[in-house]
Amino acid sequence: MVSATRVGILDTLASERFFKWYIPRVTEFRRALGRNVLALTAVSFFTDVSSEMIYPLLPVFLTATLGASASTLGAIEGAAETTASLLKLASGWWSDRVRRRKPLVVFGYTLASLVRPLVAAAQNAGQVLAIRLTDRVGKGIRNAPRDALIAESVDPAIRGRAFGFQRAGDNAGGVVGPLIAFALLQWAGFQMRAVFWLALIPGILAVITVIAFVKETRPAIPSARAAAENMAARSAAENALPKSFWAYLGVVLVFTLGNSTDAFLLLRANQLGVPLALMPILWATLNVVKTLTSTHGGALSDRFGRVPILIVGWVLYALVYFGFALASQQWHAWTLFCVYGLFFALTEGTERALVADFVGASKRGTAFGWFHLTVGLGSLPASLLFGFVWDRMGAHSAFIMGAALAAVAAVGIAVIPKPRRVE
Repeated sequence: MVSATRVGILDTLASERFFKWYIPRVTEFRRALGRNVLALTAVSFFTDVSSEMIYPLLPVFLTATLGASASTLGAIEGAAETTASLLKLASGWWSDRVRRRKPLVVFGYTLASLVRPLVAAAQNAGQVLAIRLTDRVGKGIRNAPRDALIAESVDPAIRGRAFGFQRAGDNAGGVVGPLIAFALLQWAGFQMRAVFWLALIPGILAVITVIAFVKETRPAIPSARAAAENMAARSAAENALPKSFWAYLGVVLVFTLGNSTDAFLLLRANQLGVPLALMPILWATLNVVKTLTSTHGGALSDRFGRVPILIVGWVLYALVYFGFALASQQWHAWTLFCVYGLFFALTEGTERALVADFVGASKRGTAFGWFHLTVGLGSLPASLLFGFVWDRMGAHSAFIMGAALAAVAAVGIAVIPKPRRVE
């Protein structure tokens, strides 16, 4: 028999070998991503903690407390996202023009963080709409400059990983926020409105972080070798947004038309028997999956290509929505939410990295603005249409429609011209 002392020594040696292997790799990973990506990831984390203390409860708050319909819910969320996307184009273009990203990022996060908790004071759906619109104005102002800042802060070879890591931080906030909301509701005896007010605290932490730690970064000047090898691709990207980029946005629009607000998934989960108190836990479970897999999903696009990973992700989305159409028990909702997290991991960072691959630095803020605008323009009709079909034909038909549009988009992304990565 092996003595306890010997086992203890072996365990100690194994632990030392693990840390000697692990710590240098973490250090190298942090150094490769740089200060801006790490700081903006922290900002996304705090912002999402604040947002996700509210969002999982909002569908039930609107429908049960304020008496709104599914169509009203879709209209509010769709209008909010469309408003945000219209401003993303303007703010992205302006950040290219003045060659400064940080002021817009700071203002956008500050506005959203201060306005978001005011949902606690809403007495009707119209007031919730006004608050959500203002919240999304802040998001619209910050997102395109922030994404351009991330793209300019890392080597092009690890863009997918950088965007995936940022999304992982955002998703980690989506874990912590609902857990806080659950603890306050279930154990501390708080009402929903009180939980909404407390969402101000992490929002303030996000604002402090972006002001103190994010640095303005000028677009890097490409090397002579890169200029010689990629002259044609870069020239087209620097002077105009290429035709292939617009084709990509067309496919994104098709997908977005089937990608209605996730509030409908929460509403569907409630139909399947998930109680209100467990809604934050269900939402946190989704975000645990997203947090653990988003960095890896982005890195897969660096290794295997953006388009193949997007195809897999969009097909997975179609399967999840088809599953929601057929679901009949509470455990179906939990399982589908977990699988849904893998869709986000494969696509969120990859979609943004692909935008950066299409265009050069001088047009990158504008390109991200057009990308977010496309998503926003599709969000309003998508949510309105989904709510309309839900109210008149049932949840089954609405989810089948979403799955079909995602499948069409997966075919479309496979046939568009592929970009050459631009620095």
